[in-house]
Amino acid sequence: MSSVSQPKEQDDGLEASVDQAIAACDGDTRAAVRALIVANHFLESEIAELKKAVSHAYTRGRFRTYNG
Repeated sequence: MSSVSQPKEQDDGLEASVDQAIAACDGDTRAAVRALIVANHFLESEIAELKKAVSHAYTRGRFRTYNG
């Protein structure tokens, strides 16, 4: 048995998601990779904006920390 191959149980739908992304780009794998990079960049930008908003709100005292 090879330690490189993974059992199907650990797939968690990754292969189906890959196939779906490629199918959404009419079978063009380069277009699928490009689309995923653009989507990732958009999500990273959203995270950066949210981090700025949360940090600013905390410094202005709008949010209280949870004290349990």
